Amino acid sequence: MNDEPLILAFCCHYCAYAAADLAGSMRLQYPGNVRVLRLPCTGKLEVNFILAAFERGVDGIIVAGCLEGGCHFLEGNLRARRRVERTRELLAEIGLEPERLEMFNLSSAEGTRFAEIATTMVERVKSLGRSPLRPGAKRIEQEIHEISRQAEAMLEGE
Repeated sequence: MNDEPLILAFCCHYCAYAAADLAGSMRLQYPGNVRVLRLPCTGKLEVNFILAAFERGVDGIIVAGCLEGGCHFLEGNLRARRRVERTRELLAEIGLEPERLEMFNLSSAEGTRFAEIATTMVERVKSLGRSPLRPGAKRIEQEIHEISRQAEAMLEGE
């Protein structure tokens, strides 16, 4: 069984996803157990979607949106930050470490910073240990693939 924590990165299409893509183009190393999911805007990410990912056994979540003041949907990144803060409160209430969830704001040119954030998040979650909610890893991979497919379908619908 793989002992590496599974980290999900919900990334804004315009900025953070482009930063993750740039990190790959620059051949920057970041852990392969960070799964990047592209969203039209982090403002589309609902609290229940974040909680569902934890419920399905994801060990940590990165939400990465545009820089403040630079959201292509005006205030989507601000809405996402409020939702992340609320979700962190809910995690604490149910006994799951809020440090497993973090939001970052990136420009599309910050590939190096994305790689650093991914590496730091993996190390943080390793120190916390596996999520007590984690079921079998194979099922999680299948569900992440399905979530990714749904996110891609949302993008195509715009």
